[in-house]
Amino acid sequence: MRALRHRNYALFFAGQMVSLVGSWLSVTATSWLVLQMARSGGNTHVERLLGYVAFASQLPVFLLAPVGGVLVERWDRRKVLLFTQTASMLQSFAMAALILCDVITMAEVVVLAVLQGMVNAIDIPARQALVVQMVEDPADLSNAIALNSSMVQSARMFGPAAAGFLIYYVGEGICFLLDGFSFLAVLASIALMRLAARPLAPRKGSFLSSLREGLAYASGYPPIRALLLLVATISLMAMSMSVLMPIYATEVLGGSERTLGLLLGASGLGALLGCIYLAARRSVVGLGRVIALGPTILGAVLAAFAFSTNRELSALLVLIAGTAMLVTVASANTVLQTIVEDDKRARVMSLFTMAFMGMAPFGSLMAGYVADMIGVQYTLLIAGVVCTLSGAVFASQLRAIRPLLRTVYQSKGILRPIAAGVEAAAVQAEAARD
Repeated sequence: MRALRHRNYALFFAGQMVSLVGSWLSVTATSWLVLQMARSGGNTHVERLLGYVAFASQLPVFLLAPVGGVLVERWDRRKVLLFTQTASMLQSFAMAALILCDVITMAEVVVLAVLQGMVNAIDIPARQALVVQMVEDPADLSNAIALNSSMVQSARMFGPAAAGFLIYYVGEGICFLLDGFSFLAVLASIALMRLAARPLAPRKGSFLSSLREGLAYASGYPPIRALLLLVATISLMAMSMSVLMPIYATEVLGGSERTLGLLLGASGLGALLGCIYLAARRSVVGLGRVIALGPTILGAVLAAFAFSTNRELSALLVLIAGTAMLVTVASANTVLQTIVEDDKRARVMSLFTMAFMGMAPFGSLMAGYVADMIGVQYTLLIAGVVCTLSGAVFASQLRAIRPLLRTVYQSKGILRPIAAGVEAAAVQAEAARD
């Protein structure tokens, strides 16, 4: 928890924790709302409809995240967050009002989902980039990133579980209402921060030239390219698990909204355990092997989960999958934040957002169509196989990537220059243990 020694980060951590729990209330309520609206309207292609809504909410992130990265480097990051968090609060209040007044339609759900996705395309890169300003000591950066992930996954554990019970007793509208009020916590925390002035990126050339420079930098540097491709593949395939979860909970396990809350909560708990592991690590050394192993475990667990009909076993498998996915993605995030040049940080993190959040809509849409044709279980099996293969591909690239990472770690003082064979052997042993 050493990153919490920094006042600004501690404020951010507390405010975001409250807000993210509210956000997961909305995410779960949206899935259940769409499911119930489709069934009450006699729609026989529920899987596709769930995929459509998820696609609409996340597509703007894919299209606009690189643009958001350039803007974040040119604007004040704190002001950007104040604007985006306020916009998200208003979106939640709008959803709550429409549901509580019983005038909500599928078109309004999609439109508001698209608007939220547009806000996220700027908000997520801004939050990722602002962490560096909050944590003054570079040695605490990896811990801050791990705690960031733990914050998200703690909310992912409590939010869906609470949403399952709230939907059952008071309905989806209250979930959105509570989410709206939860944004007040993060707005207060951002307003209370005392951040050192950060020089804005000089506006060299046009907006498009800055965008092209960021893309060329990320695609031309093998470690960044390999990490982004791995994260994009995992997001494309494994995110289908959460999109199809309402159908899996009701049709495969024969459960209700409480079963859905249990499964999503188990996934969040698993991810939280992964965060604890990452936060306890003292160094980024050895994370390459961790990143390669994570997709292999994730794929095997998804394949087993696909054909489980026991609620407790399914919850356990989801917990393991949540751990593996979080460790992989958060480790990739940590390495990226460590090796990227500061003047390109927001642009690279916008590409990370594009890879993780932006690929999810295509995975959601694909999962909806495939599940409609061959069923939820076989769709999850295919996702598991692809995740395993992606881990194998990344593992094959590690030998070429490691020397490049080591050079950056040495230049930043994370790893002392290796001049003696004994010291080199020690580093290799640490990596092997991880």
